[in-house]
This record gives sequence, C-alpha cells and structure tokens, in this order.
Amino acid sequence: MAVASAGILLYRVDPDGGVAVLVAHMGGPFWARKDAGAWSIPKGEFDPAVESARDAAAREFREELGVDPPDVACTELGTYPYASRRKTVTVFAADGAGFTASGFVFGEFEMEWPPRSGILRSFPEVDRAEWMPVDAARPRLVAGQRPALDALQQLLGR
Repeated sequence: MAVASAGILLYRVDPDGGVAVLVAHMGGPFWARKDAGAWSIPKGEFDPAVESARDAAAREFREELGVDPPDVACTELGTYPYASRRKTVTVFAADGAGFTASGFVFGEFEMEWPPRSGILRSFPEVDRAEWMPVDAARPRLVAGQRPALDALQQLLGR
C-alpha cells in the first residue's frame, strides 16, 4: 500500500496576472547542490485512519516551515502518485496573498552522516522556501508534484 502524504500549495496572483507558488527546497546533504527536482510543496506523511488529509497538510506546513499556514479556504487539487507508486501526495491549494515568506523555522531530521560513519547529524527538512512563478517552479518540483501545478492553473482558469 502506498504511503500517504498531504500538503498545501500556496499561490498568489501577481498584479500583472501571473501566478506564483510557495515551494521549499529539500534539506540535507543529498539535496544541497541540486535545484532541478529538488523542491517540494510543504508536505508530509499521515495515516488516513487517524487524520484527514486536510488536517495533515496544515500540520505538515507548520512542522516543515515553523509557521502556520494562512487561515483561508483550501481547495483539494487531487491526489497524485509518485513514479515509484509507493507514495501519493494529496495537494490543497490556498490563496496566499498577503502571506510573507519569512520567519521560517525549519523542522529537522536526523541521519547518519557521512554514510557508515556512525555519526548522527541533524539536518533541516527544508533549507529555504520562496515564492516563484509557476513556470519556474515546474522543473524544480519533484516530478510527482508537478501535476498539482497543472490542476492549480486549471482551477484559476489559466
């Protein structure tokens, strides 16, 4: 059975009509020097028997970025499988107009680093988050999340 994850894709419509989304660069040594395919919607795993996807998305936003998501209505864009089929992500869109991408306190995880060294080190789950135009975000997002950008553009009539 696939692991379920959920996240919130904040968007804002710029004065010129362009759409920007808030995405986060994945942290840790594996992603440190990568850009293409190294960004993600703030999201994380949840157990559907215990928590709703919407509640999990808000919790994970808070855990990954250290700030609450804006208190606005969310629209479910869909659930998308990753290429491995071992994971899915349910994405919710929310209007982030007025949300400032600052003051983040990124959640951390521990792993053995360097490999086979026996040394546990802490790394941020994400190391930065920023607004970027949808077209710039597309090649940077992990492939399994890119369909959410198409769904967002369709929702916004673009």
